[in-house]
Amino acid sequence: MTPEDRLPGPELPESGPRQQQDLDVLPYGSYYEPPEPVGGYGYDATYSGYGGARFLEQHWPTAGQTAPAYRETVGQTDPGYRESAGSDDPPTIELGPPVPAEELHYPYPQPEPGEAPGPLYVVGDVHGYLDELLAALHQQGLIDAEGHWSAGRSRLWFLGDFTDRGPDGIGVIDLVMQLAAEAAAAGGYCRALMGNHELLFLGAARYGDEPVQSTAGTASFLAAWRLNGGQQTDLERLETHHVSWLSRLPAIALEDGHLLLHSDTTAYLEYGDTIDDVNESVHRLLAGEGADEWWDCFRRFTKRFAFRGEAGAQAVHELLGAYGGHRVVHGHSPIPYLTGTAHAEDGAPPHIPGPYIYAEELAIAMDGGVTMDGRLLVARLPLN
Repeated sequence: MTPEDRLPGPELPESGPRQQQDLDVLPYGSYYEPPEPVGGYGYDATYSGYGGARFLEQHWPTAGQTAPAYRETVGQTDPGYRESAGSDDPPTIELGPPVPAEELHYPYPQPEPGEAPGPLYVVGDVHGYLDELLAALHQQGLIDAEGHWSAGRSRLWFLGDFTDRGPDGIGVIDLVMQLAAEAAAAGGYCRALMGNHELLFLGAARYGDEPVQSTAGTASFLAAWRLNGGQQTDLERLETHHVSWLSRLPAIALEDGHLLLHSDTTAYLEYGDTIDDVNESVHRLLAGEGADEWWDCFRRFTKRFAFRGEAGAQAVHELLGAYGGHRVVHGHSPIPYLTGTAHAEDGAPPHIPGPYIYAEELAIAMDGGVTMDGRLLVARLPLN
């Protein structure tokens, strides 16, 4: 019996069938992947042991100790709860705009001057799977049974990609905005990075079918968004406060020596020599009128797998040398693709025991492949 068998994952809610499309594609259907490394060094090499790559075995609850089913717990306590009639969509909590911090009342004391910060957590790609997110956050003790912040001065970072493919991207955004207000009132914080799907979603809302020049020819944000799992209900429910909040998300952050990114790419280096420079460059681009420049930013942050293979550790060192930190933590590329286990011969869903540490232990992958029946990962840093 393997350690993963002894420590199975929590029985997460089921939000309906996953789409087959798991990696982002640019127009005309080509996967955006780098070419095979020179010398024929296969991508599967990291899975077989190159650079000390390994899964971090999370101590998930065993059978009988799983997180509560939110269809029951939330439905009993929240009058805004609703079931989606005649649909496979999950139940959602109608959260609305974030609650002003001054209206929240929590028993947690504010941190004293010089007091050490609370524990640090990261969340991988959510892609609209609100029920799975609620269950994973509750299992880690970050929210209570009603979906409210319960982690005091803890710090929580989402690594981006809230929408697309899953059924309730706007519900996910509303939850994160709510937790940001509640965590601040409790003396902690909940923050988020901008992923490539935030760039794509905002671009679809702003530019629609307006043509943009891509390397594959003429394309549009709306067409690419639909191609990559865009949900029409998310676009219809997108409001001004969502756009304002999403547009201000940073692209990169440094916490406790962990360089937090969405994408496993070195493309961030093309936007600035410091973290502030990168974030300012992306924000300036989003505030401008250039659809082609916006598209190019989306295209660059859709690159992946820079930390995999023989040159992976060197790519990580380039980022750490520029922006600081001792380890990169990222989402974007589902772990089953990083490890070469995305398509099992027997058709079984991928087994994801926890975050994946690779590139000579310099990189941690947090996208557990929730869009392909994998797992929505929430982990406390540091991981050893």
